[in-house]
Amino acid sequence: MFEFLKPKPKTAIPTFAPLGIDIHCHMLPGVDDGSKSNEESLACLKVMRDAGFEKVICTPHYQYPRFPNVESDIQNRYDSMLLDFTSLNAQNIPQMIGVAGEYRVDSGFSDRIKNNQFLLVGGKYLLTEFSLHQQVIGLDQVMFDLQMKNYEIILAHPERYPYYSSASSKLQHLKDMGVYFQVNILSLIGFYGEGPRRKAFEMIEKGWVEFLGTDMHNTLYAQALIDATHDRKIIKLIEKHQFLNSQVGSKEPIKTNKI
Repeated sequence: MFEFLKPKPKTAIPTFAPLGIDIHCHMLPGVDDGSKSNEESLACLKVMRDAGFEKVICTPHYQYPRFPNVESDIQNRYDSMLLDFTSLNAQNIPQMIGVAGEYRVDSGFSDRIKNNQFLLVGGKYLLTEFSLHQQVIGLDQVMFDLQMKNYEIILAHPERYPYYSSASSKLQHLKDMGVYFQVNILSLIGFYGEGPRRKAFEMIEKGWVEFLGTDMHNTLYAQALIDATHDRKIIKLIEKHQFLNSQVGSKEPIKTNKI
């Protein structure tokens, strides 16, 4: 009775269509703390498509010892997932355009640099992350070593590192070194707390942020992404600022004001 009085559940609107490509998500099932099954991935991917993303790059964690993933195995799992999606007749999802990684700068990272042991976003860009609990020791040397090997570096969700403020001289130093920043869309609605939300907006307004990403993990994140598509402040932000997501995968170099 009175079913018509119940609010209808929200559905995503294509707020993020100007981005085109999501360069950071955990939709490869069973390899990290992201999706646990093809069915969960498909449910999330449908929301991402409704939110405006036409293409997606999977970026599973590489983090020792918690997620000791190996690139060859990840590639095989990704290929198998695509075959499974075909057999399931998956529809209304973004085009899957590759698998890369979100690489934690940890104790084994120097060996990865030495051996060029990375899967790159769009075949060009190395998506990195730091610990959420403590600063990286010797960070300048790590970044220098990467750049000496001509890696284009993207730092995932700088707004989430509690030891960096939005005015951090260390973040400014990374920008001066030419590191790209990728903010999580869900930070903009306070999904990780008020601190990351505030810092995310401040970094974008400072012109520090080249990329936005969903960092999609599961259906809880998908529901939050639906909410983000209806957020007026986020809608205005997307209209005001130009991000570089859509240029990933292009044969042309990314155009930016990078120092």
